[in-house]
Amino acid sequence: MTFRVWLAALGIAAMAASGAAYAQSTVIAERRAGLKRMGEHMEAMKPISDARGDPRPALARIDDMIAWYTVLPSKFPPGSGTGDTKALPAIWQEFPRFEQANTALLGQLATLRAAAAAGDAAAFQTAYQATGPQFCGGCHRPFRAR
Repeated sequence: MTFRVWLAALGIAAMAASGAAYAQSTVIAERRAGLKRMGEHMEAMKPISDARGDPRPALARIDDMIAWYTVLPSKFPPGSGTGDTKALPAIWQEFPRFEQANTALLGQLATLRAAAAAGDAAAFQTAYQATGPQFCGGCHRPFRAR
């Protein structure tokens, strides 16, 4: 192999590696931003739950949460566990369990949405109170570093 061919091959390999690193940092940034937004939605709904107010204004937030969690597993491709992330290796080691937790959360969000759509403050409060500790926490504890 000539020096020029070797140098070109090395350049192509470096570009591929930097592209993979860029893609990894992009997906990590996307999931961090999305999960932060989910936390903001939960915080914004807390006063509605606490006051047993009309939950219908929370529908847009819940719909955004459902849309986000529908695609969440795709935001954890293999190789995206290093860098600026709190994701634990357990996500990739136990991916079916991670997907199960996500599916359970989606089911809970459907319950929360139904209560909000019906304007049922008591049912909304009950569903909201279960969502955080049981369903969000059910994923954070095994799959997120503190």
